[in-house]
Amino acid sequence: MTKSDPGTSQPGTDAPSTDQPGVDEAVRAELNRLRESIDNIDAAVVHMLAERFKCTQQVGVLKAEHQLPPADPARESRQIIRLRELAASARLDPAFAEKLLNFIIAEVIRHHETIAGETRDSTG
Repeated sequence: MTKSDPGTSQPGTDAPSTDQPGVDEAVRAELNRLRESIDNIDAAVVHMLAERFKCTQQVGVLKAEHQLPPADPARESRQIIRLRELAASARLDPAFAEKLLNFIIAEVIRHHETIAGETRDSTG
């Protein structure tokens, strides 16, 4: 759902944007209930990603301090296999889960490279 989608509600508001004439009140109420749950889940996902990145930042510092490479392809492969299995058991498309993890891994590696560069600059 996007802002241009006429059926979306604005975050932080109780008013649905399904105010088209003829929309049944029960449908409107159910949409609101579901959208509130989606908003809560989105918030939880953002907070969980923030916590994950706090941990990976610490990993990046540790790797930089010990001159370890930013990427760990063997771990990444294991994590992809693990996440695909978790996705399948949760009835989530494993290919989607893999794409999401690959995106996250790429961002983590980028952070680790930045940290490594900053560590080299401050010691050299």
